[in-house]
Amino acid sequence: MQAVSRTYVTTPIYYVNAEPHLGHAYTTIIGDAITRWSRLNGNPTKFLTGTDEHGLKIQQAAEAAGVTPQAFTDKIAPKFAAAWDKLNIANDDFIRTTERRHKDAVAELLQRCYEAGDIELDTFAGKYCVACEEYYSDDELVSVSGVVGEGELCPIHQRPVEYFEEENYFFRLSRFQDLLLDWYAKHPNAMTPEHRGNEALGLIRSGLRDFSISRTSLEWGIPLPWDPKHVTYVWFDALTNYLAAVGFGSSGADAAEYTDWWPPTHLIGKDIVRQHCVYWPAMLMSAGVELPKRWAIGGWLLVGGEKISKTSGNVVNPLDLIDDVGLDGFRYYVLAETPYGSDGDFTYEGLVGRYNSDLANNLGNLAARIATVVTKKCGGVGTAPDPDSPLAPAAAIAFTNSAACWDEIQPSRALEATWGLIRATNSHLEQNEPWKAEPGPDVDRVMGDALEALRIVAILCSPAIPETAQAVWERIGMTGRVEEQRLPGAVAWGVYPAGNEVTKGGPLFPRIKL
Repeated sequence: MQAVSRTYVTTPIYYVNAEPHLGHAYTTIIGDAITRWSRLNGNPTKFLTGTDEHGLKIQQAAEAAGVTPQAFTDKIAPKFAAAWDKLNIANDDFIRTTERRHKDAVAELLQRCYEAGDIELDTFAGKYCVACEEYYSDDELVSVSGVVGEGELCPIHQRPVEYFEEENYFFRLSRFQDLLLDWYAKHPNAMTPEHRGNEALGLIRSGLRDFSISRTSLEWGIPLPWDPKHVTYVWFDALTNYLAAVGFGSSGADAAEYTDWWPPTHLIGKDIVRQHCVYWPAMLMSAGVELPKRWAIGGWLLVGGEKISKTSGNVVNPLDLIDDVGLDGFRYYVLAETPYGSDGDFTYEGLVGRYNSDLANNLGNLAARIATVVTKKCGGVGTAPDPDSPLAPAAAIAFTNSAACWDEIQPSRALEATWGLIRATNSHLEQNEPWKAEPGPDVDRVMGDALEALRIVAILCSPAIPETAQAVWERIGMTGRVEEQRLPGAVAWGVYPAGNEVTKGGPLFPRIKL
């Protein structure tokens, strides 16, 4: 019997200075699939996403639009929630940083760090990128030609930084260098994949600078509880959403939820490693809060070789792509195309190519072929699998490898393992050619094997393509919801019951011509 453990999965919260795009969808779909896999294993799982709504960028965007910051965020934030609904995202909560529960959590975290002596008043002068809400030293800035240490451009956004000088409160990050290195040494698998974790460790070893956590020139934000003329900004605000969503800083039942769900697994992009894997754990240490279980650090989904961003002008609306390849076709591409942790380059040709090869030619063709042969040779009634079928070990291997890869947060490899069973089943049918044989025990055995393999495939692929998995489940006569199955028992060989009515239906994935 597999141990049951509570799982809390989070995405970054998305900044509402722009509408949802493909880059946002990428991380959210991965979080959704990880959540669905956890639930298949019987683990109580909470999945959080949301929007980041404070800061200078929002204040400036609202002023440019001639509305209040709250009105501006109230217009954009629901578009993210609506997009995730259309992408069939199974999140349990959607947090906005303008909510009361979030403000309470931020105040609690700030107060704890202040009372610990790790937040102090100082004067700061430095170069600041409004787009990423980060101060940079001269040796971090880049030139127009991309030379590091020369020029006045932000290394992330390639735009000029601005000079700020004002009285700020600072978080004394420099005090936590050895503590962080010691903690990561004791938790070597906390950051995945390894090469991304090494980048974070490199940042810590290179020396940590204290960072500003407040502004007096900013109005759109959460006031410091001990000095309300200062507004906290960026990381003490945004990062605390993960705590706020489980009741940190609340009382009663909401506070109890915090002890139930914390600590989380954070899905983040490589561009926010410094803030999530260096700043955040130090802040939690200061506040006496347990550190996250792990950080899964993804690469960028590029378009034309550049990170997707409003500034670059290469924004792709994920909802537009659904019209061409369907919801599950799009979800599958996002999960299968790029190993998590690496950069991927989105192209429409790649999307259609993956759709045609993996979905139309493999899964869709297998489901149609099985239904057609069962209809013609078995009277439309499913038959029992052979306990000694050559597909039984293939199914066991597919599950073992898929499970390992999902647990490592490597969806592309998990799906490749599942598709190994699809290919094995297609080969099994090709070798036996039941469509050429007379109805009888031999055909029944081959088709029972194929139906059982397809049943297992439906379960294993359900985190990635839930609507398709349910369609396959119903077409082979299975009842209930596929996501209600529980691993590992549900994928044991020999479960498919003889006598189920099998229906063909229309093509699951009609081929697309470019």
